Amino acid sequence: MVGSVLVERMRAEGDGAVVEPRFFSTTQAGGAAPDVGQGAARVGDANDLDALARCDILVSCQGGDYTEAVHPQLRARGWGGHWIDAASALRMKHESVIILDPVNRPVIDAALAAGRRDWIGGNCTVSLMLMAFGGLFRAGLVEWMTTMTYQAASGAGAREMRELLVQMGHLRDAAGGLLDDPASAILDIDRRASAALRNDMPAERLGFPLAGSLLPWIDRDLGNGYSREELKAGAEGNKILGLSAAPVPIDGLCVRIGAMRCHSQAVTIKLKRPMQLAEVERIIAGAHEWVRLVPNEREASLSELTPAAVTGKLDVAVGRVRHLAMGDDYITAFTVGDQLLWGAAEPLRRMLRLLVGR
Repeated sequence: MVGSVLVERMRAEGDGAVVEPRFFSTTQAGGAAPDVGQGAARVGDANDLDALARCDILVSCQGGDYTEAVHPQLRARGWGGHWIDAASALRMKHESVIILDPVNRPVIDAALAAGRRDWIGGNCTVSLMLMAFGGLFRAGLVEWMTTMTYQAASGAGAREMRELLVQMGHLRDAAGGLLDDPASAILDIDRRASAALRNDMPAERLGFPLAGSLLPWIDRDLGNGYSREELKAGAEGNKILGLSAAPVPIDGLCVRIGAMRCHSQAVTIKLKRPMQLAEVERIIAGAHEWVRLVPNEREASLSELTPAAVTGKLDVAVGRVRHLAMGDDYITAFTVGDQLLWGAAEPLRRMLRLLVGR
């Protein structure tokens, strides 16, 4: 899914004109390659190390198992090219750089100067959080942050997105003709829907009902009260920012909701000093061109600060910015961004362009 979005973005930005693309697959070798402006081509075998080693830059959207199998073999053979990867397998390796150039371009530039060659896309939720609030971190204003996530089915995968839609239809079917009858009692409709949620909801991929419900756990149980997803905010966030030696505490809970695409997050930020809201908003909005500040008003929030509003857009919306009752050094905010763009494909595409342009 990330690879498909990446190809769409490459076409839209004309990336095929500045590279000589070759496509590889573990399952579709010999088929027609996507056309990103290079004309007709065939797909190569993604396990052909000789063919891979002839490339100056490799961009992988294949997943962590592929990375762990192929990347060390290429390096062991002496391949000195640049590896750009959407998977998490190499993110926290010392020699790897997590790429999010609107937020950490100085970190990337320093790594290039030092000869680094492994460039890894970050966790989708962490990347979107930093796209939203990177200006405050860059200004050194964040003492700590909590983030409560509302993550879409797209973060789990394409088959999970399909299953969510199937679950939605299943709930509708469970209500049957009651929904078509305006005189039917809502409690009767609710009983049917609740019975479907508990008893026969199709959930082969998601494991539990998501439509009409939510899942308060994402990724593996680490045995200490944390899910694996919840550790990424602090670990990856500080690595992206170049703050691993003196990390800013970033923590929270990760929840899956019944949105198809786009991750949302509610944050609490403890600032290092009391600040006027106008100054906070100016710093947030001025971080880079893709932050879109939404006024903290009912109509603007409901129309512009939702997954429905930002799906397919590069803008990362930030709104509901206000002080908390604890004081003017505490703020809360809400952000939403397309998980498949800045949370996945776009940092890879931009790193490719950055390397080609050197």
